[in-house]
Amino acid sequence: MSQRTIALVEDDQVIRANYTDVLLSEGFEVRGYDSEVSAREAFTGSLPDLALLDIQLLDRRDGGYALCSWLRHRSQSLPIIFLTSLKSETDKISGLRLGADDYITKDNSIDYVVIRIHALFRRLDALAEVPSDTVLRFDSLTLNDSVLVAYWRDTSLDLSLTQYWMLKALVSHAGEVLSHKRLMQAANVQVEPNTVVAHIKAIRAKFRTIDPGFNAIRTARGNGYCWSPAKSSDNYS
Repeated sequence: MSQRTIALVEDDQVIRANYTDVLLSEGFEVRGYDSEVSAREAFTGSLPDLALLDIQLLDRRDGGYALCSWLRHRSQSLPIIFLTSLKSETDKISGLRLGADDYITKDNSIDYVVIRIHALFRRLDALAEVPSDTVLRFDSLTLNDSVLVAYWRDTSLDLSLTQYWMLKALVSHAGEVLSHKRLMQAANVQVEPNTVVAHIKAIRAKFRTIDPGFNAIRTARGNGYCWSPAKSSDNYS
C-alpha cells in the first residue's frame, strides 16, 4: 500500500510542527497549511487521503468549516477530522453537520489523535472489501451503496461516509434500538459516544432541510436510537 497523505490545516506554527513530527513518525506523508486559501489551492489538483482541520485559521475565523464543506462536496468518502480548541456542543454539531467524520478537541493527547486517524483508515480499508452494487429503498428513502449517497424524496441528503453507514444501520434494523457502540461498529469508526449523538443530530438536521416534519429517527434515552418511519411526517401504508 502506498504511503498515505494527511493534510494538516493549522495556523499555529508550533502545533502544526508538533503534529507533523508525530504523523511523520507514524509513516504518513504530511502536508501542512496555515489558511483556507492555501489549502484550497493545494487541493484543487488532488485531494489528500485524510484532512485534519482546525476551525479558526489564519485568514478566516471559520475557515475550517468552509474548507470542510468544500472538501465534502468534492468527495463523499474523504476522511475529515476537526482538531480544534472549540469545545461547545454547537461547534461539534456544526462541524459534523458539514460532513466531518470526527471532532477532536486539542486538550486530547497527540497519541489519541493518531489512534483516531488510524481508526478512520481501517474503516476505509474495511469498506473497500464490501460489495458496493446495492440500492436499497425504504419508502421515501433510497440508499445507494455504489456511490454511498442517501436520498430522501429523491433529494440527496449530503451525508458524510460515517453518517451514511449509521443511517443504513438504523433503517436496516427498523424498529430496533441500536446503541452507540453498534452505530460505531456499523460505520467502522471509533469515536466518543457524544460524537455519535452529534452525528445523529446532524443526520436529522439534513432530513429536516428537505422535510421539516421528519421525525423517523427516534431516541431511546440511555439506550440509543431507532428508525421508526411511522413517526415521520411521510405517509406509510
